[in-house]
Amino acid sequence: MISRISALAAALMLSAAGTAFGQTIYPLDRAEILAGSQFDFKVEFPPVQDASAVSVTINGQDAKSVLTQPADFLPSEDGERSALWIRGATLAKPGKYVVEATVRGAEPVRVTWEVFATPARKAKNVILFIGDGMSVAHRTAARILSKGLKEGRYGGELAIDDMPYMALVSTSGTDSVVTDSANSMSAYTTGHKSCVNALGVYCAHNKNTLDHPKVETIAELVKRRSDMAVGVVTNTEIEDATPAGMVSHTRRRADYNDIVGMFYQVQPDVIMGGGSPNFLPKSTPGSKRTDDKDFLKQFQDAGYSFVTSNTELKAAVQPGHTAKKLLGLFNTGNMDGALDRRLLKKGSVDKFPDQPDLTDQVGAALDILSKRDKGFVLMVESGHIDKYSHVLDWERAIFDTIMLDNAVKLAKDFAAKKNDTLVIVVADHAHPVSIVGTYDDDRKGDTARDKLGVYDEAKFPNYPPADAEGYPTSVEVSRRLAFVFGAFPDHCDTIRPHTEGPNVPAVKGDDGKYIANEKNCSGPQAVRRTGNLPTNQPQDVHAADDVVLTAIGPGAEQFHGRIDNTRVFRYMANALGLAKP
Repeated sequence: MISRISALAAALMLSAAGTAFGQTIYPLDRAEILAGSQFDFKVEFPPVQDASAVSVTINGQDAKSVLTQPADFLPSEDGERSALWIRGATLAKPGKYVVEATVRGAEPVRVTWEVFATPARKAKNVILFIGDGMSVAHRTAARILSKGLKEGRYGGELAIDDMPYMALVSTSGTDSVVTDSANSMSAYTTGHKSCVNALGVYCAHNKNTLDHPKVETIAELVKRRSDMAVGVVTNTEIEDATPAGMVSHTRRRADYNDIVGMFYQVQPDVIMGGGSPNFLPKSTPGSKRTDDKDFLKQFQDAGYSFVTSNTELKAAVQPGHTAKKLLGLFNTGNMDGALDRRLLKKGSVDKFPDQPDLTDQVGAALDILSKRDKGFVLMVESGHIDKYSHVLDWERAIFDTIMLDNAVKLAKDFAAKKNDTLVIVVADHAHPVSIVGTYDDDRKGDTARDKLGVYDEAKFPNYPPADAEGYPTSVEVSRRLAFVFGAFPDHCDTIRPHTEGPNVPAVKGDDGKYIANEKNCSGPQAVRRTGNLPTNQPQDVHAADDVVLTAIGPGAEQFHGRIDNTRVFRYMANALGLAKP
């Protein structure tokens, strides 16, 4: 009878805590943990007042003795639950670990972890390219526009495709079948799954976004254990989810001010992108900070050369330069994409006319990082493939896919000199996009559907030959790819390039719901499309489709078949021998 009463009391406590069952253990079940890497161990319990009422073991031994760090028991965390923390834990011995957490009188909860070692080091350097949101259709369209397509054969290969190893990567997170860039990038940089909007943490129930259980990123790991150099290069704001995933620990990817501080704590040797306002003290006009911290000064005081334009970037890495650390911030927001910078001169190009191309950034990063004797890890993101896909602006997305390809070619040429560099190209998630034919202005009829050719009537597009850098010299042609989106809000599809500026498919109506942007609805073939997304969504969304990974160099042979996104971290760690026995 007493045991039944105890069990009932435990169940009532669980109900009061809003938890459906038992305790929650972080890292979660089936976590793969690199031997020697650091992580926060946390167990959340229903409210209990006495630490003696709980028991936490790892392989049958007291958890704190296994993790060799002191434990901190909080009887009332956030006033909602009890919690046991062991921060900065490590597990040095590879193998299977069974973690069991028990509240007196209730059933235990168990999770199993795999702690893995790595073989001897194969690669001196790793370059990880992220085509944010890059799906198969983006690759295909980039190949068509860049290499040409005649009688069903392409005029050449993309650098991102001409690599000997390939895998399909699954991207779902801990809370949703469809990921965002934050938790998907965290899987690549930590080897741990997380939830939507989270960076470098397991998503616990903490109210403060910075209090969730942390897992060490590859940037932190290589600096702590091997003194390798680290580079983070993007054409988005540097605080955005993908670049932030190299250094950050927060439940909310929008914590830009805190993320800048995390960049400073880790101090990658090369940092390049947009997003300068979050580096400026609030007293500076244009600042987005809420405090008086001047991170531009702090970085410069720490030995960083600071550049704001392509001209300054080239000067910083001219022959004979002595720059060992570089901070480049080239826009107050996201940098402009290749189509706007090269051809259309829209977006913010008039305000920032001297922004570098991704190839300029990668060349400068390789110049600085390659001078480090112990090697480097470089992450490069082409972020607008995703951002332009969200707003149904596929031509801009494809120009930035071509730009990514050019940057990958640069990296492959660098790697070919010594064959000591693993180069990986992968998307963090997919978009629901496909090429279904061509729109042909010469087809009879007046509507968009009349102009669409499918099957044998999908004639090859007539984009002009690409220039020396692989870009077509115009996207305003009479026969264009029918690049379509499978998820969209109410909008008007013009079936033509958005030459006046990046597309805005939907705007908020008087009732707060998103409706078609009427500016797009007056073209000769514009078609009004009823959205298939909830009305609180103003743009295309991500897809759960697997993404394609291609790789070359020492360690690339690990990538084959279908893998989970956490395996990208594991295989990078293997190539670098970060936890060899």
